[in-house]
Amino acid sequence: MRKSILLTTILAGGFFMANAQQTAKHEDTEFYEPVPPVVTPGKTNTDPPSDAIILFSKGNLNQWVSTEDNSKPADWTVEGDYFTVKKGTGNIETKRKFSNYQLHVEWKIPTNITGEGQLRGNSGVFLASTGKGDAGYELQILDSYNNKTYVNGQAGSIYKQFIPLVNANKKPGEWQTYDVIWQAPTFKTDGSVNTPATVTVIFNGVLVQNHIVLKGETLYVGQPVYKAYSGGAPIKLQAHGDKSEPISYRNIWVREL
Repeated sequence: MRKSILLTTILAGGFFMANAQQTAKHEDTEFYEPVPPVVTPGKTNTDPPSDAIILFSKGNLNQWVSTEDNSKPADWTVEGDYFTVKKGTGNIETKRKFSNYQLHVEWKIPTNITGEGQLRGNSGVFLASTGKGDAGYELQILDSYNNKTYVNGQAGSIYKQFIPLVNANKKPGEWQTYDVIWQAPTFKTDGSVNTPATVTVIFNGVLVQNHIVLKGETLYVGQPVYKAYSGGAPIKLQAHGDKSEPISYRNIWVREL
């Protein structure tokens, strides 16, 4: 008797499922609103799309200021469609603040690079600059084509936190590309973390950081820690101050998400 009841139940369930499938319509799972806004792509994947904010293309650094004194303009060296770290001038950052975004930035290690380890073309993109100096969250820039150093300090690393999945570096003298998806941290009213920062990085077309959950801000010594901030933060470029030849940048744009 129990087997008969079980069989009847199974058959009935199958009948109702089959009947539900027959009465369902394809329109039930099709949506027509909200309609996504139209964004016109660039001519190439490195060109800014129509909704991008251009942070640098050529001619000037009007979108940038000194990190140490935001009332002063960025004093790096502009040469046509690229600019280069100027020694002794310190870091620079965007005038505008950003929360969540898609960022494209191209950079180049000079052909005549000297030094080794961390003294070989050291710079960085701070995805959120939270104060003077090196405060914030750093995506490392370094010549890591054939240069041994600690692996959470090579190009493509989230400095002192996350090793890149692969080494996708080009030779010094060649332009290299970072494409970044940044989700900024959020904080509770008491300053504690509500949601941590996450980042995805594509380096020269290769995925090197896959939706990483950050442990906190970049620290050279000690464990990373979060410090509450609100209202977004600038994007910062680092003047490392070492003796190697300075880094160049070009074609920088951002899309707010």
